[in-house]
Amino acid sequence: MLASDLVDAGLGEVEMLMEYRLPLSGKRVDVVLAGHHPETNDHSYVVVELKQWSESESWEEDPKMVLVPHQPGGPKLHPVLQVRGYCDYIGDFVSSVTDPEKQLRGAAYLHNAYDPAVRDLFDLPQDGNGRLFTVQRRGEFLDFLRGRLAPLAGADSADHLLSGKTRPSKQLMQVAAVEVKERTQFTLLDEQRTAFQMVMHAVERAHEEDRKTAVIITGGPGSGKSVIALSLLGELSRKGVSTMHATGSKAFTETMRRVAGKRSTRVKELFKYFNSFMEASKNQFEVLICDESHRIRESSANRFTKATLRTGRPQVDELLSAARVPVFLLDEHQVVRPGEMGTAETIRQHATKMGLEVHQVDLAGQFRCGGSELYEEWVLRLLGLSPGGPLPWTGDDNFFLNTADSPAEMELLLRPTLEQGDTARLSAGYCWPWSKAENDRPLENDVRIGEWERPWNSPLKRWLPGVPPSSLWATEEGGFDQVGCVYTAQGFEYDWSGVILGPDLLFRDGHLVVDRTANRDPAMRKKTTDNEAEALIRNTYKVLLTRGMRGTLLYSTDPETQEFLTALVNRTG
Repeated sequence: MLASDLVDAGLGEVEMLMEYRLPLSGKRVDVVLAGHHPETNDHSYVVVELKQWSESESWEEDPKMVLVPHQPGGPKLHPVLQVRGYCDYIGDFVSSVTDPEKQLRGAAYLHNAYDPAVRDLFDLPQDGNGRLFTVQRRGEFLDFLRGRLAPLAGADSADHLLSGKTRPSKQLMQVAAVEVKERTQFTLLDEQRTAFQMVMHAVERAHEEDRKTAVIITGGPGSGKSVIALSLLGELSRKGVSTMHATGSKAFTETMRRVAGKRSTRVKELFKYFNSFMEASKNQFEVLICDESHRIRESSANRFTKATLRTGRPQVDELLSAARVPVFLLDEHQVVRPGEMGTAETIRQHATKMGLEVHQVDLAGQFRCGGSELYEEWVLRLLGLSPGGPLPWTGDDNFFLNTADSPAEMELLLRPTLEQGDTARLSAGYCWPWSKAENDRPLENDVRIGEWERPWNSPLKRWLPGVPPSSLWATEEGGFDQVGCVYTAQGFEYDWSGVILGPDLLFRDGHLVVDRTANRDPAMRKKTTDNEAEALIRNTYKVLLTRGMRGTLLYSTDPETQEFLTALVNRTG
Protein backbone atom coordinates (compact mmCIF):
# COMPACT_ATOMS: atom_id res chain seq x y z
CA MET A 1 0.00 0.00 0.00
CA LEU A 2 2.65 2.57 1.04
CA ALA A 3 4.95 1.24 -1.67
CA SER A 4 2.25 1.98 -4.25
CA ASP A 5 1.90 5.50 -2.87
CA LEU A 6 5.62 6.05 -3.30
CA VAL A 7 5.52 4.84 -6.87
CA ASP A 8 2.55 7.11 -7.64
CA ALA A 9 4.44 10.01 -6.08
CA GLY A 10 7.43 9.32 -8.36
CA LEU A 11 9.48 8.18 -5.38
CA GLY A 12 9.89 4.52 -6.26
CA GLU A 13 13.61 4.54 -5.42
CA VAL A 14 13.14 5.89 -1.89
CA GLU A 15 14.19 3.27 0.66
CA MET A 16 11.58 1.81 3.03
CA LEU A 17 12.82 0.68 6.46
CA MET A 18 10.04 -1.57 7.72
CA GLU A 19 9.60 -2.17 11.46
CA TYR A 20 12.49 0.19 12.24
CA ARG A 21 13.69 -0.49 15.77
CA LEU A 22 14.18 2.51 18.01
CA PRO A 23 17.58 2.34 19.73
CA LEU A 24 17.66 1.25 23.39
CA SER A 25 14.03 0.29 23.06
CA GLY A 26 11.82 -2.63 22.20
CA LYS A 27 9.61 -0.28 20.18
CA ARG A 28 9.42 -0.50 16.39
CA VAL A 29 8.25 2.18 13.98
CA ASP A 30 6.02 0.95 11.15
CA VAL A 31 8.08 2.57 8.39
CA VAL A 32 10.93 5.05 8.05
CA LEU A 33 11.31 6.40 4.51
CA ALA A 34 14.93 7.23 3.73
CA GLY A 35 16.10 9.43 0.90
CA HIS A 36 17.39 12.88 -0.01
CA HIS A 37 15.78 16.26 0.50
CA PRO A 38 14.59 17.68 -2.85
CA GLU A 39 16.17 21.10 -2.17
CA THR A 40 19.28 20.49 -0.08
CA ASN A 41 20.10 16.89 -1.15
CA ASP A 42 20.84 16.21 2.51
CA HIS A 43 19.71 12.93 4.07
CA SER A 44 15.97 13.16 4.72
CA TYR A 45 13.71 10.81 6.68
CA VAL A 46 9.95 10.52 7.02
CA VAL A 47 8.59 8.47 9.91
CA VAL A 48 5.21 6.92 9.02
CA GLU A 49 2.79 5.38 11.49
CA LEU A 50 0.26 3.28 9.58
CA LYS A 51 -3.19 2.81 11.09
CA GLN A 52 -5.80 0.44 9.70
CA TRP A 53 -8.59 2.16 11.62
CA SER A 54 -11.66 2.92 9.56
CA GLU A 55 -13.13 5.08 12.32
CA SER A 56 -12.04 6.72 15.54
CA GLU A 57 -13.02 9.55 17.85
CA SER A 58 -11.39 11.68 20.51
CA TRP A 59 -11.82 10.49 24.05
CA GLU A 60 -14.18 13.06 25.47
CA GLU A 61 -12.22 13.33 28.69
CA ASP A 62 -8.86 14.00 27.01
CA PRO A 63 -8.31 14.97 23.34
CA LYS A 64 -4.77 13.58 23.45
CA MET A 65 -6.34 10.11 23.61
CA VAL A 66 -8.62 8.40 21.09
CA LEU A 67 -11.20 5.63 21.16
CA VAL A 68 -11.19 3.02 18.38
CA PRO A 69 -14.36 0.90 18.03
CA HIS A 70 -13.97 -2.87 18.37
CA GLN A 71 -10.40 -2.58 19.70
CA PRO A 72 -9.68 -3.66 23.29
CA GLY A 73 -7.49 -1.79 25.74
CA GLY A 74 -9.44 1.41 26.24
CA PRO A 75 -8.23 4.86 25.13
CA LYS A 76 -5.14 4.98 22.93
CA LEU A 77 -2.60 7.70 22.34
CA HIS A 78 -3.49 10.03 19.47
CA PRO A 79 -1.52 8.84 16.41
CA VAL A 80 -0.13 12.34 15.79
CA LEU A 81 1.39 12.33 19.27
CA GLN A 82 2.63 8.79 18.70
CA VAL A 83 4.53 9.60 15.50
CA ARG A 84 5.77 12.89 16.96
CA GLY A 85 7.24 10.95 19.85
CA TYR A 86 9.03 8.61 17.44
CA CYS A 87 10.57 11.58 15.61
CA ASP A 88 11.72 13.15 18.85
CA TYR A 89 13.18 9.84 20.01
CA ILE A 90 15.15 9.27 16.79
CA GLY A 91 16.45 12.84 16.99
CA ASP A 92 17.56 12.28 20.58
CA PHE A 93 19.29 8.94 20.17
CA VAL A 94 20.51 8.38 16.59
CA SER A 95 23.79 10.22 16.08
CA SER A 96 23.59 10.12 12.28
CA VAL A 97 20.59 12.45 12.44
CA THR A 98 22.66 15.56 13.03
CA ASP A 99 19.92 18.15 12.46
CA PRO A 100 16.54 16.66 13.42
CA GLU A 101 14.58 19.81 12.64
CA LYS A 102 15.73 19.68 9.02
CA GLN A 103 16.16 15.94 8.48
CA LEU A 104 13.08 14.44 10.18
CA ARG A 105 9.36 14.61 9.54
CA GLY A 106 6.51 12.39 10.71
CA ALA A 107 3.05 11.40 9.53
CA ALA A 108 0.20 9.23 10.76
CA TYR A 109 -1.52 7.66 7.76
CA LEU A 110 -5.03 6.29 8.29
CA HIS A 111 -5.20 4.62 4.90
CA ASN A 112 -8.57 2.92 5.49
CA ALA A 113 -10.37 5.96 6.93
CA TYR A 114 -12.35 8.80 5.38
CA ASP A 115 -12.48 12.22 7.06
CA PRO A 116 -16.05 12.04 8.47
CA ALA A 117 -15.24 8.85 10.40
CA VAL A 118 -12.18 10.36 12.11
CA ARG A 119 -13.06 14.05 12.10
CA ASP A 120 -12.35 14.47 15.82
CA LEU A 121 -8.71 13.53 15.34
CA PHE A 122 -8.04 16.67 13.28
CA ASP A 123 -8.84 18.85 16.32
CA LEU A 124 -5.38 18.15 17.72
CA PRO A 125 -2.84 20.69 16.35
CA GLN A 126 -0.40 19.24 13.83
CA ASP A 127 3.18 20.16 13.03
CA GLY A 128 6.02 18.92 10.82
CA ASN A 129 6.70 15.91 13.01
CA GLY A 130 3.05 15.09 13.44
CA ARG A 131 0.88 15.27 10.30
CA LEU A 132 -2.39 13.34 9.87
CA PHE A 133 -3.63 11.94 6.57
CA THR A 134 -6.56 9.74 5.54
CA VAL A 135 -7.29 7.88 2.32
CA GLN A 136 -9.43 10.86 1.39
CA ARG A 137 -6.32 13.06 1.69
CA ARG A 138 -4.03 10.74 -0.24
CA GLY A 139 -3.14 13.50 -2.69
CA GLU A 140 -2.00 15.74 0.19
CA PHE A 141 0.01 12.83 1.57
CA LEU A 142 1.82 12.35 -1.74
CA ASP A 143 2.57 16.09 -1.91
CA PHE A 144 3.90 15.90 1.67
CA LEU A 145 6.25 13.08 0.65
CA ARG A 146 7.43 14.93 -2.44
CA GLY A 147 8.22 17.95 -0.27
CA ARG A 148 10.58 15.88 1.88
CA LEU A 149 12.01 13.29 -0.52
CA ALA A 150 13.62 13.63 -3.95
CA PRO A 151 13.06 11.07 -6.75
CA LEU A 152 16.51 9.61 -6.12
CA ALA A 153 17.84 6.32 -4.75
CA GLY A 154 17.68 6.32 -0.97
CA ALA A 155 19.86 3.31 -0.14
CA ASP A 156 22.79 5.44 1.05
CA SER A 157 20.51 7.47 3.33
CA ALA A 158 19.10 4.28 4.78
CA ASP A 159 22.59 2.92 5.39
CA HIS A 160 23.56 6.23 6.98
CA LEU A 161 20.66 6.04 9.42
CA LEU A 162 21.22 2.39 10.27
CA SER A 163 24.96 2.83 10.79
CA GLY A 164 24.55 5.77 13.15
CA LYS A 165 25.76 5.13 16.68
CA THR A 166 23.31 5.29 19.52
CA ARG A 167 24.01 8.39 21.54
CA PRO A 168 24.49 7.78 25.27
CA SER A 169 21.05 7.72 26.85
CA LYS A 170 20.09 10.59 29.11
CA GLN A 171 21.02 8.91 32.35
CA LEU A 172 18.22 9.38 34.82
CA MET A 173 20.34 10.67 37.65
CA GLN A 174 22.43 13.02 35.53
CA VAL A 175 19.52 15.07 34.22
CA ALA A 176 17.17 14.96 37.19
CA ALA A 177 17.85 18.57 38.18
CA VAL A 178 17.00 19.90 34.73
CA GLU A 179 14.02 17.56 34.46
CA VAL A 180 12.46 18.76 37.69
CA LYS A 181 13.28 22.46 37.48
CA GLU A 182 13.34 23.25 33.76
CA ARG A 183 11.23 20.50 32.21
CA THR A 184 13.82 19.20 29.74
CA GLN A 185 11.69 16.17 29.00
CA PHE A 186 12.64 12.64 28.23
CA THR A 187 10.83 11.42 25.14
CA LEU A 188 7.88 9.29 26.22
CA LEU A 189 6.59 6.61 23.85
CA ASP A 190 3.24 4.85 23.53
CA GLU A 191 2.42 3.24 26.89
CA GLN A 192 4.76 5.67 28.68
CA ARG A 193 2.91 8.61 27.19
CA THR A 194 -0.41 6.93 27.92
CA ALA A 195 0.59 6.56 31.57
CA PHE A 196 1.74 10.18 31.70
CA GLN A 197 -1.53 11.41 30.20
CA MET A 198 -3.56 9.16 32.50
CA VAL A 199 -1.99 10.81 35.55
CA MET A 200 -2.31 14.34 34.15
CA HIS A 201 -5.98 13.70 33.40
CA ALA A 202 -6.57 12.31 36.90
CA VAL A 203 -4.99 15.45 38.35
CA GLU A 204 -7.33 17.67 36.31
CA ARG A 205 -10.36 15.66 37.41
CA ALA A 206 -9.28 15.73 41.04
CA HIS A 207 -9.13 19.51 40.88
CA GLU A 208 -12.32 20.10 38.88
CA GLU A 209 -14.57 17.40 40.30
CA ASP A 210 -13.10 16.83 43.76
CA ARG A 211 -12.47 13.23 42.74
CA LYS A 212 -9.72 11.01 44.14
CA THR A 213 -8.03 8.52 41.79
CA ALA A 214 -5.14 6.08 42.19
CA VAL A 215 -2.97 5.27 39.17
CA ILE A 216 -0.90 2.06 39.03
CA ILE A 217 1.89 1.83 36.44
CA THR A 218 3.57 -1.57 36.08
CA GLY A 219 6.57 -2.55 33.98
CA GLY A 220 9.77 -4.55 33.92
CA PRO A 221 13.34 -3.29 34.18
CA GLY A 222 13.98 -0.26 32.06
CA SER A 223 10.40 0.11 30.82
CA GLY A 224 10.62 3.78 31.74
CA LYS A 225 8.88 3.92 35.12
CA SER A 226 11.30 6.41 36.66
CA VAL A 227 11.40 8.42 33.44
CA ILE A 228 7.63 8.79 33.77
CA ALA A 229 7.97 9.67 37.44
CA LEU A 230 10.44 12.48 36.75
CA SER A 231 8.48 13.72 33.75
CA LEU A 232 5.39 13.96 35.95
CA LEU A 233 7.29 15.63 38.75
CA GLY A 234 8.78 18.17 36.36
CA GLU A 235 5.53 18.99 34.59
CA LEU A 236 3.38 19.11 37.72
CA SER A 237 5.93 21.24 39.55
CA ARG A 238 6.07 23.62 36.59
CA LYS A 239 2.28 23.91 36.76
CA GLY A 240 2.39 24.67 40.47
CA VAL A 241 0.65 21.42 41.47
CA SER A 242 1.57 20.24 44.95
CA THR A 243 3.60 17.10 44.17
CA MET A 244 5.98 14.85 46.09
CA HIS A 245 8.21 11.97 45.01
CA ALA A 246 8.76 9.01 47.33
CA THR A 247 10.55 5.67 47.27
CA GLY A 248 11.40 2.92 49.71
CA SER A 249 15.04 2.84 48.57
CA LYS A 250 17.65 4.79 50.48
CA ALA A 251 20.18 4.58 47.65
CA PHE A 252 17.67 5.76 45.05
CA THR A 253 16.28 8.60 47.19
CA GLU A 254 19.68 9.87 48.33
CA THR A 255 20.99 9.91 44.77
CA MET A 256 17.90 11.74 43.54
CA ARG A 257 18.30 14.32 46.29
CA ARG A 258 21.97 14.79 45.57
CA VAL A 259 21.66 15.12 41.80
CA ALA A 260 18.25 16.74 41.40
CA GLY A 261 18.91 19.08 44.31
CA LYS A 262 22.47 19.94 43.31
CA ARG A 263 21.71 23.64 42.95
CA SER A 264 18.66 23.91 45.16
CA THR A 265 18.01 22.73 48.68
CA ARG A 266 14.33 23.22 47.98
CA VAL A 267 14.36 20.61 45.23
CA LYS A 268 15.81 18.02 47.62
CA GLU A 269 12.68 18.27 49.69
CA LEU A 270 10.60 16.88 46.86
CA PHE A 271 12.17 13.45 47.46
CA LYS A 272 10.95 11.52 50.50
CA TYR A 273 10.71 7.96 51.78
CA PHE A 274 7.54 5.91 51.95
CA ASN A 275 7.59 6.10 55.74
CA SER A 276 7.57 9.92 55.62
CA PHE A 277 3.79 10.09 55.41
CA MET A 278 2.72 8.53 58.69
CA GLU A 279 1.45 11.89 59.96
CA ALA A 280 0.33 13.35 56.66
CA SER A 281 -3.22 14.66 56.65
CA LYS A 282 -5.74 13.33 54.16
CA ASN A 283 -5.07 14.70 50.66
CA GLN A 284 -2.23 16.83 51.98
CA PHE A 285 -0.74 16.78 48.48
CA GLU A 286 -2.36 16.90 45.09
CA VAL A 287 -0.05 14.18 43.74
CA LEU A 288 2.24 11.65 45.41
CA ILE A 289 4.51 9.79 42.97
CA CYS A 290 5.52 6.48 44.56
CA ASP A 291 8.49 5.23 42.53
CA GLU A 292 9.85 1.71 43.11
CA SER A 293 6.51 0.85 44.74
CA HIS A 294 7.48 -2.80 45.00
CA ARG A 295 9.43 -1.56 48.04
CA ILE A 296 6.24 -0.65 49.94
CA ARG A 297 6.36 -2.34 53.34
CA GLU A 298 3.62 -3.77 55.51
CA SER A 299 4.03 -0.92 57.99
CA SER A 300 6.01 2.32 58.23
CA ALA A 301 6.72 1.72 61.90
CA ASN A 302 10.15 0.55 63.02
CA ARG A 303 12.06 0.35 66.28
CA PHE A 304 12.64 4.11 66.21
CA THR A 305 8.98 5.03 65.71
CA LYS A 306 7.39 6.75 68.69
CA ALA A 307 4.66 4.82 70.45
CA THR A 308 1.84 7.17 69.42
CA LEU A 309 2.46 6.34 65.76
CA ARG A 310 2.57 2.56 66.20
CA THR A 311 -1.00 2.15 65.02
CA GLY A 312 -0.52 -0.89 62.78
CA ARG A 313 -1.84 1.08 59.83
CA PRO A 314 -0.62 -0.38 56.50
CA GLN A 315 1.96 1.77 54.73
CA VAL A 316 0.01 1.55 51.49
CA ASP A 317 -3.01 3.16 53.21
CA GLU A 318 -0.82 6.07 54.35
CA LEU A 319 0.36 6.64 50.80
CA LEU A 320 -3.13 6.34 49.33
CA SER A 321 -4.48 8.82 51.84
CA ALA A 322 -1.74 11.43 51.50
CA ALA A 323 -2.70 12.70 48.02
CA ARG A 324 -5.70 13.24 45.80
CA VAL A 325 -3.86 11.36 43.06
CA PRO A 326 -1.44 8.74 44.43
CA VAL A 327 0.66 7.20 41.62
CA PHE A 328 2.39 3.84 42.05
CA LEU A 329 5.16 2.67 39.70
CA LEU A 330 6.34 -0.89 40.27
CA ASP A 331 7.83 -4.16 39.05
CA GLU A 332 6.43 -7.07 41.07
CA HIS A 333 9.53 -9.19 40.36
CA GLN A 334 11.64 -6.73 42.36
CA VAL A 335 10.21 -7.49 45.79
CA VAL A 336 13.46 -8.55 47.48
CA ARG A 337 13.05 -8.01 51.24
CA PRO A 338 10.79 -9.61 53.84
CA GLY A 339 7.94 -7.28 54.70
CA GLU A 340 7.74 -5.74 51.24
CA MET A 341 4.25 -6.02 49.77
CA GLY A 342 4.15 -3.71 46.74
CA THR A 343 2.04 -5.55 44.18
CA ALA A 344 -0.59 -4.13 41.86
CA GLU A 345 -3.28 -6.35 43.37
CA THR A 346 -2.47 -5.29 46.95
CA ILE A 347 -2.56 -1.60 46.03
CA ARG A 348 -5.80 -2.06 44.09
CA GLN A 349 -7.47 -3.87 47.01
CA HIS A 350 -6.53 -1.18 49.52
CA ALA A 351 -7.54 1.63 47.14
CA THR A 352 -10.92 0.05 46.41
CA LYS A 353 -11.55 -0.47 50.11
CA MET A 354 -10.92 3.24 50.62
CA GLY A 355 -13.38 4.12 47.85
CA LEU A 356 -10.83 5.28 45.28
CA GLU A 357 -11.20 4.90 41.54
CA VAL A 358 -8.22 2.94 40.16
CA HIS A 359 -6.59 3.14 36.72
CA GLN A 360 -3.76 0.82 35.67
CA VAL A 361 -1.31 1.05 32.77
CA ASP A 362 1.12 -1.75 31.88
CA LEU A 363 4.33 -0.68 30.17
CA ALA A 364 5.35 -3.07 27.40
CA GLY A 365 8.60 -1.37 26.29
CA GLN A 366 12.06 -2.37 27.46
CA PHE A 367 14.57 0.43 27.71
CA ARG A 368 17.18 -0.89 30.04
CA CYS A 369 19.04 -4.11 29.08
CA GLY A 370 19.88 -2.41 25.78
CA GLY A 371 16.28 -2.74 24.74
CA SER A 372 16.62 -6.53 24.65
CA GLU A 373 13.28 -8.16 25.28
CA LEU A 374 14.99 -11.48 24.52
CA TYR A 375 17.34 -11.03 27.46
CA GLU A 376 14.53 -9.95 29.78
CA GLU A 377 12.59 -13.12 28.94
CA TRP A 378 15.76 -15.21 29.19
CA VAL A 379 16.32 -14.01 32.76
CA LEU A 380 12.70 -14.65 33.79
CA ARG A 381 12.80 -18.18 32.36
CA LEU A 382 16.21 -18.87 33.91
CA LEU A 383 14.99 -17.92 37.38
CA GLY A 384 11.64 -19.68 37.09
CA LEU A 385 9.74 -16.38 37.22
CA SER A 386 8.13 -17.16 33.85
CA PRO A 387 6.96 -20.65 32.86
CA GLY A 388 8.77 -22.93 30.43
CA GLY A 389 12.18 -23.46 32.03
CA PRO A 390 15.62 -22.08 31.09
CA LEU A 391 16.27 -21.20 27.45
CA PRO A 392 19.53 -21.36 25.51
CA TRP A 393 20.76 -17.85 24.75
CA THR A 394 20.38 -17.38 20.99
CA GLY A 395 21.97 -13.95 20.90
CA ASP A 396 20.80 -10.38 20.35
CA ASP A 397 22.71 -7.75 18.40
CA ASN A 398 21.64 -5.18 20.98
CA PHE A 399 22.89 -7.03 24.06
CA PHE A 400 26.00 -8.99 25.05
CA LEU A 401 25.78 -11.98 27.40
CA ASN A 402 28.52 -14.39 28.43
CA THR A 403 30.07 -16.15 31.39
CA ALA A 404 33.43 -15.46 32.98
CA ASP A 405 35.67 -18.26 34.23
CA SER A 406 36.31 -16.46 37.51
CA PRO A 407 35.55 -13.19 39.31
CA ALA A 408 39.09 -12.09 38.46
CA GLU A 409 38.43 -12.61 34.74
CA MET A 410 35.10 -10.80 35.07
CA GLU A 411 36.84 -7.81 36.61
CA LEU A 412 39.60 -7.93 34.01
CA LEU A 413 37.08 -7.92 31.14
CA LEU A 414 34.93 -5.12 32.52
CA ARG A 415 37.53 -2.67 33.82
CA PRO A 416 38.60 -1.48 30.32
CA THR A 417 35.04 -0.31 29.65
CA LEU A 418 35.55 2.36 32.32
CA GLU A 419 38.51 3.73 30.38
CA GLN A 420 36.24 3.97 27.33
CA GLY A 421 33.83 6.21 29.22
CA ASP A 422 31.22 3.52 29.95
CA THR A 423 29.88 2.59 33.36
CA ALA A 424 30.35 -0.88 34.87
CA ARG A 425 29.68 -2.54 38.22
CA LEU A 426 30.14 -5.92 39.94
CA SER A 427 27.35 -7.26 42.13
CA ALA A 428 26.62 -10.49 43.96
CA GLY A 429 24.01 -12.39 45.89
CA TYR A 430 24.10 -11.78 49.64
CA CYS A 431 26.15 -14.90 50.43
CA TRP A 432 29.18 -13.49 52.28
CA PRO A 433 29.48 -11.84 55.68
CA TRP A 434 29.55 -8.07 55.89
CA SER A 435 32.03 -6.53 58.30
CA LYS A 436 31.23 -3.34 60.12
CA ALA A 437 32.69 -0.32 58.33
CA GLU A 438 34.60 2.38 60.14
CA ASN A 439 35.12 5.96 59.01
CA ASP A 440 38.86 5.86 59.60
CA ARG A 441 39.83 2.51 58.07
CA PRO A 442 39.61 0.71 54.70
CA LEU A 443 36.76 -1.66 53.96
CA GLU A 444 37.28 -5.34 54.71
CA ASN A 445 37.52 -7.71 51.73
CA ASP A 446 34.48 -9.73 52.74
CA VAL A 447 33.65 -11.23 49.34
CA ARG A 448 36.24 -13.98 48.99
CA ILE A 449 36.22 -16.48 46.13
CA GLY A 450 39.43 -18.50 45.85
CA GLU A 451 42.31 -16.06 45.77
CA TRP A 452 40.09 -13.20 44.60
CA GLU A 453 38.68 -10.90 47.24
CA ARG A 454 36.88 -7.56 47.25
CA PRO A 455 34.88 -5.50 49.77
CA TRP A 456 31.14 -5.06 49.69
CA ASN A 457 29.99 -1.55 48.81
CA SER A 458 30.46 0.88 51.68
CA PRO A 459 27.45 1.10 54.03
CA LEU A 460 28.63 4.51 55.26
CA LYS A 461 27.01 7.84 54.44
CA ARG A 462 30.36 9.57 53.89
CA TRP A 463 33.14 9.03 51.37
CA LEU A 464 36.16 6.93 52.18
CA PRO A 465 39.32 7.47 50.08
CA GLY A 466 38.23 6.48 46.57
CA VAL A 467 35.10 4.78 47.91
CA PRO A 468 31.65 6.35 47.45
CA PRO A 469 28.98 6.05 50.16
CA SER A 470 26.42 3.30 49.79
CA SER A 471 23.77 5.48 48.17
CA LEU A 472 26.20 6.56 45.42
CA TRP A 473 27.87 3.21 44.69
CA ALA A 474 25.97 2.73 41.42
CA THR A 475 26.56 6.22 40.05
CA GLU A 476 29.86 7.65 41.32
CA GLU A 477 33.44 6.97 40.29
CA GLY A 478 35.10 4.33 42.46
CA GLY A 479 32.07 2.06 42.76
CA PHE A 480 33.58 -0.57 40.44
CA ASP A 481 36.13 -1.53 43.10
CA GLN A 482 33.48 -2.79 45.52
CA VAL A 483 30.89 -5.52 45.07
CA GLY A 484 27.35 -4.20 45.17
CA CYS A 485 24.39 -5.92 46.77
CA VAL A 486 20.77 -5.81 45.64
CA TYR A 487 19.94 -2.90 47.94
CA THR A 488 22.48 -0.58 46.32
CA ALA A 489 21.94 -1.82 42.75
CA GLN A 490 18.14 -1.73 42.72
CA GLY A 491 16.71 1.25 40.89
CA PHE A 492 19.91 2.02 38.97
CA GLU A 493 21.42 1.13 35.63
CA TYR A 494 24.92 0.97 34.22
CA ASP A 495 26.32 -0.01 30.83
CA TRP A 496 28.05 -3.25 31.83
CA SER A 497 27.19 -5.61 34.65
CA GLY A 498 29.11 -8.46 36.23
CA VAL A 499 26.94 -10.70 38.43
CA ILE A 500 28.28 -13.30 40.85
CA LEU A 501 25.77 -16.01 41.71
CA GLY A 502 26.43 -17.31 45.19
CA PRO A 503 25.67 -20.73 46.69
CA ASP A 504 22.08 -19.69 47.48
CA LEU A 505 21.12 -20.34 43.83
CA LEU A 506 22.18 -23.71 42.41
CA PHE A 507 21.58 -25.77 39.28
CA ARG A 508 20.27 -29.18 40.27
CA ASP A 509 18.18 -31.74 38.38
CA GLY A 510 17.56 -29.57 35.34
CA HIS A 511 16.69 -26.23 36.94
CA LEU A 512 17.85 -23.61 39.44
CA VAL A 513 16.96 -24.25 43.06
CA VAL A 514 17.30 -22.03 46.12
CA ASP A 515 19.35 -22.88 49.21
CA ARG A 516 18.29 -20.29 51.76
CA THR A 517 20.84 -21.56 54.29
CA ALA A 518 23.62 -20.11 52.12
CA ASN A 519 22.11 -16.62 52.18
CA ARG A 520 23.67 -14.20 54.69
CA ASP A 521 21.13 -11.38 54.47
CA PRO A 522 20.06 -10.62 58.07
CA ALA A 523 16.64 -9.54 56.83
CA MET A 524 16.05 -13.04 55.44
CA ARG A 525 16.23 -14.64 58.89
CA LYS A 526 13.30 -12.77 60.40
CA LYS A 527 10.31 -15.11 60.42
CA THR A 528 10.56 -15.73 56.69
CA THR A 529 9.02 -18.97 55.44
CA ASP A 530 10.92 -21.14 52.98
CA ASN A 531 8.50 -20.18 50.19
CA GLU A 532 8.90 -16.47 50.96
CA ALA A 533 12.70 -16.78 51.10
CA GLU A 534 12.79 -18.61 47.78
CA ALA A 535 10.71 -15.93 46.04
CA LEU A 536 12.85 -13.14 47.52
CA ILE A 537 16.14 -14.77 46.48
CA ARG A 538 14.92 -15.37 42.93
CA ASN A 539 13.74 -11.75 42.73
CA THR A 540 17.10 -10.59 44.09
CA TYR A 541 18.96 -12.21 41.21
CA LYS A 542 16.37 -10.90 38.77
CA VAL A 543 17.24 -7.38 39.91
CA LEU A 544 21.00 -7.97 39.73
CA LEU A 545 20.81 -9.59 36.30
CA THR A 546 18.85 -6.72 34.76
CA ARG A 547 21.00 -3.70 35.72
CA GLY A 548 23.25 -3.70 32.65
CA MET A 549 22.09 -1.78 29.58
CA ARG A 550 24.62 -3.11 27.08
CA GLY A 551 25.77 -6.43 28.47
CA THR A 552 26.15 -8.83 31.40
CA LEU A 553 28.83 -11.30 32.49
CA LEU A 554 27.87 -14.21 34.75
CA TYR A 555 29.87 -16.32 37.20
CA SER A 556 28.67 -18.90 39.71
CA THR A 557 30.67 -20.06 42.70
CA ASP A 558 29.14 -23.53 42.28
CA PRO A 559 30.94 -25.62 39.59
CA GLU A 560 27.80 -27.44 38.42
CA THR A 561 25.87 -24.19 38.13
CA GLN A 562 28.76 -22.52 36.31
CA GLU A 563 28.90 -25.40 33.83
CA PHE A 564 25.15 -25.14 33.27
CA LEU A 565 25.28 -21.36 32.68
CA THR A 566 28.24 -21.64 30.32
CA ALA A 567 26.48 -24.29 28.25
CA LEU A 568 23.24 -22.30 28.22
CA VAL A 569 24.88 -19.03 27.16
CA ASN A 570 27.22 -20.46 24.55
CA ARG A 571 24.76 -22.87 22.96
CA THR A 572 23.07 -21.47 19.87
CA GLY A 573 20.01 -23.70 20.06
